[in-house]
Amino acid sequence: MKVHIKTTTLFIAFLMVVSSCRQSSSSQAKDQYPDREEFIVDLDLDKIKERGYITAIMDNSSTGLFVYKGKTMGYEYELLKLFCKEQGLQLRINITQNIGEGFNKLNTGEGDILAYNLTVTKERKKRIAFTHYHNLQRQVLIQRKPDNWRQMKLHEIEAQLIRNPVDLIGKEVVVRPHSSYYDRMVNLSEEIGGDILIVPGDTNTETEQLIRQVAEGKIDYTVAEEDIALVNSTYYQNLDIKTPVSFSTQIAWGVRKNADELLAALNDWIERMRKTTDYYVIYDKYFRSSKSALRRSRSKYSSISGVGAISPYDSLIQNAADELGWDWLLLAAQVFRESKFDPSAESWAGAIGLMQVMPRTGRDYGVTDLYDPEQNIYAGMKHLEWLQIQWSKRIEDEDEKLRFVLASYNVGLGHLQDAVRLTEKYGGDPEKWEDVSGFLLKKSQSKYFNDPVVEFGYCRGSEPVGYVERILDIYQNYKEILDRESQSEQTLVQ
Repeated sequence: MKVHIKTTTLFIAFLMVVSSCRQSSSSQAKDQYPDREEFIVDLDLDKIKERGYITAIMDNSSTGLFVYKGKTMGYEYELLKLFCKEQGLQLRINITQNIGEGFNKLNTGEGDILAYNLTVTKERKKRIAFTHYHNLQRQVLIQRKPDNWRQMKLHEIEAQLIRNPVDLIGKEVVVRPHSSYYDRMVNLSEEIGGDILIVPGDTNTETEQLIRQVAEGKIDYTVAEEDIALVNSTYYQNLDIKTPVSFSTQIAWGVRKNADELLAALNDWIERMRKTTDYYVIYDKYFRSSKSALRRSRSKYSSISGVGAISPYDSLIQNAADELGWDWLLLAAQVFRESKFDPSAESWAGAIGLMQVMPRTGRDYGVTDLYDPEQNIYAGMKHLEWLQIQWSKRIEDEDEKLRFVLASYNVGLGHLQDAVRLTEKYGGDPEKWEDVSGFLLKKSQSKYFNDPVVEFGYCRGSEPVGYVERILDIYQNYKEILDRESQSEQTLVQ
């Protein structure tokens, strides 16, 4: 009971200090968001819809965007997918760990939505417009419990932790540069009447990396929103996240200040979304399900674990991709789309294993056991190789040819050749996937599947067209998340 009274008293004292504080910040904080005219590209929702996709600027984190067992996941990501689906748009990702760089990319048009766990501040409003908030969050201090905390009593642990922000005077707190955490520490330092030693982390260091550094004893303190802190305290049980350093703040997405249509569409969607069960299911999935979060963080098949593996079959996929001359992440994306890396998967049509190979196709390439991962990937690779040879005879552009190869793998070479003949007959370009895929879709209509140039009859073309789009979407996500993660690790080593 004494411990409870002491903690409560300190927290009340903290709130009294904060409530009497000034809103000013140091010149150092102001320099992060200088008052200057900034170029902002003219790109609103109407033009975005014309091109067919929206680009989100995100970070690779346990709540924003990550890959787990081949699946692209994340709180921000799932919400964005739902918004894009409603708008009839594809979602593209631009991974950017540096917040300042994210602001620049937004205003120059490299992205359309800044989808971080972004705190709304007056300074940031000078550069971008914010959507309605998703939720309200306090910023909290991340600190390490004593080394032997498991053998200590609660009051003994409390005695060694900071509960009153005044006790941060003279302490070193490492935070992301150009972040609301930095601004908050500057203001808090003024409010408590003493200097907190605020250390900007490396420009590309994520908040979650700083939290991990606290857990590992490399730094003593950092700051994060309470929901991010809660998720990460599940991974690192030696962390304490109970000391608030701010009142509740708004967490929202950012858009360009001249993107009025996009802002209105997002605000309307957010208001409706927050009233649905889906929103709370998604939120709980990432912020309330501690067991799931812990399982993902410890899995070597998670991009947030730092291992960088996608599946138990990465080496087999890499070898096969080398044979094809493909980026292995592309082939991994196809394997995930086919089977979600389940070697025992079977389709209603009789396709088997990781690459969903038909038994007859397997026999053509001398494969006897399609449930064996090595044999299955070999058969799938050889079939892709054969399809590449067929399409190389008439298509030179490698990007275009890839789409024809993938679609043929899904629906069969004959149906693609039918679509090519229809394209030629009706004046389209038979070497352009955009034209040929249109006629592939039309092969479900009697006018077209009964056309004299068609040899293989009816085809539900939406399946192979969607198949190609989905694989390339997964591939782009893998490249953004896993390639950048690999490059970042190499930079640190060098």
